[in-house]
Amino acid sequence: MSKSRSVSPDLSDRLSCLPYGVGRENEGVCLLVTMGPYRILLDCGLSDIQPIATQETPPADLVFCSHAHADRARGLLDLHRAFPQMPIYASEVTERLLPLNWLDGIEQEIPRFCQAMAWRSQIELFDDLSAEIFPAGHLPGAAAIVLTYKSPNRIYKLLYTGDFSLSNLQLVEGLSIETLRGLAPDVLIVEGTYGTNRHPHRRQQEKHLMERIASAIASGQKVLLPVPTLGLGQEILKLLRSHHQFTGRDLDIWVDGNVAIACDIYLELLAQFPLSVQNFAKHQPLFWDERICPRMRRLNKEKRSMFVQEPCIVLTDDAIAIKELCSPDSGSWLILVPQEPDSLFNADSLQLAAFEDASKISVESYLLAEHSDGRNTTQLIHNLRPQHVIFIHGSPLYLADLTSLEELQNRYQLHSPSAGTFVDLPIGDKFMQPATPTPTSYEGELNETGTNITITLPDAITKDPRWSYFADTGLVEVRWQGEDLVMRGVSQRELLSQSAEDKRLEDIDCCGTCRHYRSQRCWNQASPLYGFKVTSEGYCPVFESVQE
Repeated sequence: MSKSRSVSPDLSDRLSCLPYGVGRENEGVCLLVTMGPYRILLDCGLSDIQPIATQETPPADLVFCSHAHADRARGLLDLHRAFPQMPIYASEVTERLLPLNWLDGIEQEIPRFCQAMAWRSQIELFDDLSAEIFPAGHLPGAAAIVLTYKSPNRIYKLLYTGDFSLSNLQLVEGLSIETLRGLAPDVLIVEGTYGTNRHPHRRQQEKHLMERIASAIASGQKVLLPVPTLGLGQEILKLLRSHHQFTGRDLDIWVDGNVAIACDIYLELLAQFPLSVQNFAKHQPLFWDERICPRMRRLNKEKRSMFVQEPCIVLTDDAIAIKELCSPDSGSWLILVPQEPDSLFNADSLQLAAFEDASKISVESYLLAEHSDGRNTTQLIHNLRPQHVIFIHGSPLYLADLTSLEELQNRYQLHSPSAGTFVDLPIGDKFMQPATPTPTSYEGELNETGTNITITLPDAITKDPRWSYFADTGLVEVRWQGEDLVMRGVSQRELLSQSAEDKRLEDIDCCGTCRHYRSQRCWNQASPLYGFKVTSEGYCPVFESVQE
């Protein structure tokens, strides 16, 4: 039953935000929002709740958890045990997925301490404070919440997106702007994981990943995908089961570690998934299936040493399993790691030198974004038209890129606070122009000199911490993106990977050393593959060495 709280006039219109964690360097996200007399804790991804548990009284009137990823939820169990009377809210699916954060190191049964909220159904938290949640994409159960506070003077609205994606993923539909259009919140708290970066269409990302896995399998490699327990692994499994490159293919897909437990919970929640996923599951199992190819099976520790013959695909969230699987006698492996900025696994952390036989192992990265890129983030902001925008969950450099956008500076009051920085959110009819951030764009010159093109940039660009990585080798890769020309630095790791690949292929009769192989396609009219895109490791009977 809702209730109200008496409040002095000078506090009735107060809005503020105090971040305890904004998702930088694995610190997790935890925000204390004040609306009039009420304190609302948005997420608790802190690994240590000591900063918010300094007194015997609860740190907030209530807690809302946006979704079940560790960086948003891992501190909730400790918070509940410290203040069992403090209500914690989440969507129905998130409430079921939360225990995945405490599978290791806790022997006793995990209590179900969350109060589940239904989609698009406003609940009265107090007489003058209500909440409503909307599907946010990103992960099954992920929710954006709208908090509405009715002060004696006016109505205030705050929207917290959590992690969100406007694109439809394999197992969850994207955040619908249509359902939020016209909301006009006073405050929008939004993630900026990818800054102003722009991504290819989601289906294009999926296509590239499937093509890379298929080419590795065709060349006799086994494929290992280190993934988090929840989310990305299940997306890839669904993709492998339904993509035309793998449908009906005689191939084994093994699932290791806690990823398999998350799959089991997904199956229990099928009724909460999009209709397309439910229809797929009616015709064949979503996950475990040894009858329809490709077969999907659980992998236990005893079976990790059996991968010595046929190519296969393995997904795991266990770092120890990676070295056990890639033993010297297990054959050739391709390890594919996600490009997610906050991923537990990345190409730099998986050093080849750590493996006993690094010559049989290659590490590459892929993009399968679970967050919205810069274009979709600004699209959401412009449709909602808030007075204040608070950016969280992204590197300081990426968030600075967003707050430097002129199209945002001219319309909204922008904030990108670090942990412990109090943000006051005065609401009024008059727009106050925020201070202009340090510019992040640079003007240069382009000169054509015969057969070469020279681009000259000011030395001020080298003061950005990202420059050292960009200029690591002095080599760049340039490509067209619409009408824009995009340039990126080539890292030492990429060069080593390319040289190792060239060395492996130079003494082998394969497409990569065939004189008819150009632009990843076969141009030998005598070949059945003429005109088709082929992998460099492939081979056909009409091979002609480039040396001949």
